[in-house]
Amino acid sequence: MLKGIDPRLNAEVLHCLRAMGHGDVLILADTNFPSDSVARATVSGKLLRMDNLTSAEAAAAILSVYPLDTFVADFAGRMEVVGAPDEIPPVQAEVQAEINAAEGADRPMQPIERFAFYDMAKQAYAVIQTGERRFYGCFSLRKGVVPPEAK
Repeated sequence: MLKGIDPRLNAEVLHCLRAMGHGDVLILADTNFPSDSVARATVSGKLLRMDNLTSAEAAAAILSVYPLDTFVADFAGRMEVVGAPDEIPPVQAEVQAEINAAEGADRPMQPIERFAFYDMAKQAYAVIQTGERRFYGCFSLRKGVVPPEAK
């Protein structure tokens, strides 16, 4: 255990988040996503896990230490519902609420078509698979910067 660090963040996840740089993309995946095979194509080359957590719980823990990019519109994305791209299922609304809380503002995620999401995920830095069992619990999070402290 570490002081000030969410205990849901395991050592492998913390190492990955720290190693990532500005603009790198993290995939947060549900249990149905082909996480292992996709993760092999990523920069890290291995699957990370945050088992027994919902997508929103994992997002809250990650966003406690991970800045989102403020320079681009695609700072965060959600996998579109097939046949209903404008639908926002509860799992996505919950993650959106965690993003808004972390950002202190309403910053809507960008929708990403299912197969485009798979392709983008293979280009990501890493994939973290959660214990989320609800469909469409897959998200992309683009890392931002931590500004210097004001003097």
